[in-house]
Amino acid sequence: MPPVPPTPPGPGQRSVWSFPRPPALERVGQTVRIDFGGREIARTEDALQVLETSHPPTVYLPPDAFAPGVLVPRPGTSGCEWKGRAVYFDVVSGDARAEKVAWAYPDPTPRFAALKDHVAVYAGPMDACWVGDERVTPQPGGFYGGWITSAVVGPFKGEPGTWGW
Repeated sequence: MPPVPPTPPGPGQRSVWSFPRPPALERVGQTVRIDFGGREIARTEDALQVLETSHPPTVYLPPDAFAPGVLVPRPGTSGCEWKGRAVYFDVVSGDARAEKVAWAYPDPTPRFAALKDHVAVYAGPMDACWVGDERVTPQPGGFYGGWITSAVVGPFKGEPGTWGW
């Protein structure tokens, strides 16, 4: 638990402290879109979200949600104890390029099989990310990729002093 009490959720909200560990996977249930380089680069009604204790949801879009050529594979991988081996992408739109800001699981663990090839994107480097009509706030810190909306309350892991939570 955090050193400060979790924020009590209001109507229509959930506390990230009620999210499970190991994480859960569920549909977002709203239109998700991403703007970068002055244009919309992704849009879907079929996004998934991973819900993990102390984290705002990490949103994953199916690969066909992205405009052609936007995702450029990068060398290297990393591992997640829950989801498996991740691969990385740069995001490119016109003259704009954000390096290693997207990732996917080409062969996820059975529990997260629905994530196969879906792509998550760090919200911070993008022009804007949206869930429904709400602009997303990036999860604090540079390691985690959660998207904060008014539907979740924290405190959120990622802020200074939260590494040990």
